[in-house]
Amino acid sequence: MTNQTFADFGVPAPLVAVLAADGKSEPFPIQADTLPDTLAGRDVLGRGKTGSGKTIAFSLPMAARLAASASSAGGRPARGYRRPRGLVLAPTRELATQIDATLKPLAAALGLTTTTIFGGVAQSRQVTALQAGVDIVVACPGRLEDLMKQGIVHLDKVEITVLDEADHMADLGFLPTVTRILNATPSRGQRLLFSATLDNGVDKLVAKFLTNEVLHSVDDATSHVEAMTHHVFEVADQDAKKDLINALASGRGRRILFMRTKHQAKRLAKQLTSAGIPAVDLHGNLSQGARDRNLAAFGSGDVRVLVATDVAARGVHVDDVELVVHVDPPAEHKAYLHRSGRTARAGSAGDVATVMLPEQAGDVKSLLRAAAITAKPQRVTAESAAVTALVGERAERVAPAPVAKGGNGSGGRGASNGGGRDSVGSGAGNGGRRRRRGGGGANGSAEAGQTGAGREAGGRNGGGRNAGGRGGNGGNASDQGAAGRNGGGQNGGGRNGGGQNGGGRNGGGRDSARTAGDNSSRGNGRGRRAASGDTATHTSGSGHKGGSTHGSNAPRQGMRVGDLVNAGTTRGRGSRRARG
Repeated sequence: MTNQTFADFGVPAPLVAVLAADGKSEPFPIQADTLPDTLAGRDVLGRGKTGSGKTIAFSLPMAARLAASASSAGGRPARGYRRPRGLVLAPTRELATQIDATLKPLAAALGLTTTTIFGGVAQSRQVTALQAGVDIVVACPGRLEDLMKQGIVHLDKVEITVLDEADHMADLGFLPTVTRILNATPSRGQRLLFSATLDNGVDKLVAKFLTNEVLHSVDDATSHVEAMTHHVFEVADQDAKKDLINALASGRGRRILFMRTKHQAKRLAKQLTSAGIPAVDLHGNLSQGARDRNLAAFGSGDVRVLVATDVAARGVHVDDVELVVHVDPPAEHKAYLHRSGRTARAGSAGDVATVMLPEQAGDVKSLLRAAAITAKPQRVTAESAAVTALVGERAERVAPAPVAKGGNGSGGRGASNGGGRDSVGSGAGNGGRRRRRGGGGANGSAEAGQTGAGREAGGRNGGGRNAGGRGGNGGNASDQGAAGRNGGGQNGGGRNGGGQNGGGRNGGGRDSARTAGDNSSRGNGRGRRAASGDTATHTSGSGHKGGSTHGSNAPRQGMRVGDLVNAGTTRGRGSRRARG
């Protein structure tokens, strides 16, 4: 912090008031360094680590200068139809959202409007905002270029352009898109570029698009916040690692746990929640709505643990994160620094813990050396004094919310006589895991529901898709071969008949007994497409996944599920994968 206030740098009073209401009265170093030049309209190249206050550093001059240009033109001009005057480019949806959250109240204080543009959501709202006229757009490059190609947005009126975390955009392969976007903006406009490093093509952007730029470098790419303490914990094996992660996640403050893959992040969040430590995940597979909800829950403190992939390392800007845990050490040192930068933000203290197995020791040593981090590995367990001291007071465990289940919840993937992968099964199941779009009854055998026992009346093995389930029995005796996809399920009555491996895909099955039944295709067997003659659903056993239901003995439309069970699911018990 400096001894000067924002007002001392010429920041307009309405903006100073917004900052003061948020508890910000003195600028951070990167803000104090850049404000004189950015407010004067000069191009600026800012180099600073994450968490150093860059968003406010470029938001203040953007809002102030756009409002001033409107005033000098004799009052605020009418907002251009699909033509913003300010543009901020960010590499991720999360970062764009959080930039807008900082910029919007500042812009509003001066009568300006903002909107976000990024993929992963329907573009209709973005189009509506652009058509209504907007002053500042905060965008990710991909969706913005899409809208440009559609003629929905034009950048010929842009006065100020900001590139935030340009190095991350380079890492994600966005620089060609960014170049095309910048080419669409007026060359006379002001441009501000913020980046931790100038490698990987960022230097070319600077050379091409910034004019007589002023360089402000608060720190170098490998610097870390002095208040950040680094720990390296070595555990004996995977079981010890799991116990340690549970311990590290159990504190009372906010913490972020980083994983390498989406699947691992999702699984760990579920495991922690089941263990009484409420957690949410953040990764690329989530819808934008789910991302927003999870970030909101974490930011508000409703949930104290966020399990994330590297997509969040640049996009999560939440204050008071007391601990970052590298559950999986990252592949390279820049990722380590950006992950770690989620804590010790804006001058506050924070801790970073890296968890490693013995075989990872060499890689972690190289990683820390490249990141200029000195931390001595410690061999620990979940009960070690170093871990206990780091975690501090532990939060009370919270019982996970019960998972709603339909009926008696039985089913499984093919209980005996229950329609497993190699048999048809003998009943309609017991309701399975959930019921939707229709009734079906608790035991997956009622006539009501979606022409059977409901779309998922019996779960995988109880009623399945339209009562049959994957390993269940009949249901929905209406069409598609009666006990087919809407009848017997994939493993119950087959897909349009007797199942893929039972009574044929549309008749006799692939692997059913070739000697069972009579007068169907392939001699006496059940061919892939059995003849739909009178005896195609003979009760003399198709073996693998149910009998065909294309013949005259097929259950008819309107039959009850119970009738279908009697009519179609007693078949196939004769020979189990007997091959003639």
